[in-house]
Amino acid sequence: MSASRAGVGRVEAGRATGVVDPFVNGASGTAVLPGSKSITNRAVLCAALACGRSTLDGVLFADDTEAMIQAAAAIGAEVRINRGKRRLVIDGIGAASPAVAGPVVAGPVVPSPVADGLSHASSPAPDPGHERAAAQAPAAASGVHARSSGTTARFVLPVVAALGGRWQLDGDAQLRARPLDDLLAALRSLGITVRELCHQGCLPIEVISDAAGDGADDRVDDGADEPRQRRHVRMRADTSSQFVSGLLLAGPLFGGLSVEIDAAFDTVSRPYIDMTIAVMEAFGAKIDRPSADSFVVARNGYRAVDYAIEPDASAAGYVWAAAALCGGEVRVEGLGANSVQGDVRFADVLGQMGAEVTVGDHAIAVSAPPSGTLRAGSFDLRDCSDAAQTLAVVAAFAEGATTINGIGFIRRKETDRIANTAAELARRGVDAVADPDGITVRPSPFGLRAGLVRCHGDHRMAMAMSLMGLRVAGIQLDDPSCVAKTFPEFFDVVETLRRTPEVTCGAGSAADAPAGPIIAIDGPAASGKSSVARGVAAALGMEYLDTGAMYRAVAWAALRDGIDPHDLDAVAEIARTARIRISSVCGTQQVTVDGQDAAAAIRTPEVDRSVSAVAANPAVRRVLVERQRRWAGELGGGVMEGRDIASVVFPDAALKVFLTATPQARAERRLMQQAAQHVVSGNGADRPACPDRLDQPDRLSPGAEDIAALAHGLGERDRLDASRADSPLRIAPGAVVVDTTELTQDQAVAQVTALFALCGRFVGDSAHAG
Repeated sequence: MSASRAGVGRVEAGRATGVVDPFVNGASGTAVLPGSKSITNRAVLCAALACGRSTLDGVLFADDTEAMIQAAAAIGAEVRINRGKRRLVIDGIGAASPAVAGPVVAGPVVPSPVADGLSHASSPAPDPGHERAAAQAPAAASGVHARSSGTTARFVLPVVAALGGRWQLDGDAQLRARPLDDLLAALRSLGITVRELCHQGCLPIEVISDAAGDGADDRVDDGADEPRQRRHVRMRADTSSQFVSGLLLAGPLFGGLSVEIDAAFDTVSRPYIDMTIAVMEAFGAKIDRPSADSFVVARNGYRAVDYAIEPDASAAGYVWAAAALCGGEVRVEGLGANSVQGDVRFADVLGQMGAEVTVGDHAIAVSAPPSGTLRAGSFDLRDCSDAAQTLAVVAAFAEGATTINGIGFIRRKETDRIANTAAELARRGVDAVADPDGITVRPSPFGLRAGLVRCHGDHRMAMAMSLMGLRVAGIQLDDPSCVAKTFPEFFDVVETLRRTPEVTCGAGSAADAPAGPIIAIDGPAASGKSSVARGVAAALGMEYLDTGAMYRAVAWAALRDGIDPHDLDAVAEIARTARIRISSVCGTQQVTVDGQDAAAAIRTPEVDRSVSAVAANPAVRRVLVERQRRWAGELGGGVMEGRDIASVVFPDAALKVFLTATPQARAERRLMQQAAQHVVSGNGADRPACPDRLDQPDRLSPGAEDIAALAHGLGERDRLDASRADSPLRIAPGAVVVDTTELTQDQAVAQVTALFALCGRFVGDSAHAG
């Protein structure tokens, strides 16, 4: 995956379409991640309200944080930016009587260079007649534009209400659609005038208030000559914890504030409230917690500090998932057991699914399960909901059904993340169902499909679904640039984890290890394995090894001798004693069994019906696997296709591919193949017994009823092959899925050869190093 490829890919519907390149050697390395968006926005606001100069290091520069930087400038702070060092220097307003800045419009921060290499982010100079006194509203409102940043809108709204004056808050269309009802109700309960200018509960909003400090609820003795009144607010937090965080952040400006969460409703994303408190306390604020749902913010305000921002734990989830899905180990430094970010818990979720997770004080590393297989499970993500889409994609490659719950509130994020995630997974062949409170994912490995992912303008959708493209070739994103909202370097960072080793061929421990690379191509019946494998071998100048023909030859020999294919011992004896020879002459496969030509006979419907039982015979498999390894060793490597080449025969193959297609497409191909064989036997036409294309002439097209019947039969065979006790048909760990449904043979061959080019450079004594 690369940012340049994703950002300037083909154009569809007027937008750049990003094509994701699969990982063929796993994911490995230390991911250098940007600072946490959530911490950055909290720290920027605290620094802007503090008295004195704060320096923030490790800052995330993305659309959401640029919105908060602009908001800080709008309330009067001076912000100096050093993007190269990921640093902000902020002179805060002291949260007393800040100078009123003019309106802030949408658009990127445009820094101007200054002598020290920093640049300023500030609002236009205020109009001389535009002033805001503590108890008087200005004639015109000051403005903050939050772009599409929910944290900016929800944090700044109570802050400007506490600062006093007349303010207008607005945002992009996406943010305007996100309701703020609970926060607006809380502010109104504090006596603040809030007016929605378009739609109820949504931006744009006008706020008019006096300077904070005149509330009335309970009396507080904070050492002053006369005890004063502290404001109190009770609110729900089942829609967003950001509403609570916003009020807490504004608490010192209100002269102290008591915030109570309504315990009648389930609080979501509670770790983010803990994060808010941790950042506030780092900037000198004092917060008491009489109970789990009660917070008392003192009036003492914020002080300037130097503050280091952790890497973004939500971003870390994507690179940890890449390792769990593709193999290898990915390490993130700067996050550890004591992180203030709740999303580090996603590493624990991956651990429960079988991944190996190492958590230290200052780093967390994740690698794929030792077995290569991820386990399904049931997971409540109410405290780390930003990981829900990532988990849904990981679950598509796990064994069993995964339930993600506790996240009903993410239907009201940038998009309906439950419905849209389930819909996009379903479009890519995954059995995903949107539940009222989450998503249920049932993997359908043979059903995985290439194609276009609609990001719905959601940065987390784009990043999560791109992970599918690391295992499924041909995944495209319709709007890759939307990742700029929180992680502009996403594609570049993921690309740094691509392993491209120099592979030494013939260095395996086995005496019969092939001298050259092996390309292992597996897949269900009629997915195009044989024709694609032959084409890849021809394109790369490598040998073609049709292992499926071996099983078909044994099945044909059993039928020839009148042996029931389900007679384990008798069929195993045939596998041990039959003289099977498979070769290619002028591109046409030659198969002999005990000296008898069987090239056409092993492709008959009778053999089709019998070969699964033969392939499920453990004794037959043991015999033929050893034959296949010797065969590859004798030929010096090559392209080998079958049902368990990557999972059993050559698990360390240089490239592992799993071909698949819809049952309807596979049925149509098999019927056309049989029709082609009939043409050969009927009129002697010079056509190969196995067609060389996935697509065939219209005159051979079968009828819809025949296709439906055979598609059902192929589905039954898939279930048998996938459920057999010995070497079941499955996608091998690290294998790339290639969906051939819409591909011609030439296109499928080109896709596999392109994947081989990503494998690295092969060295050794093989003449077939590609």
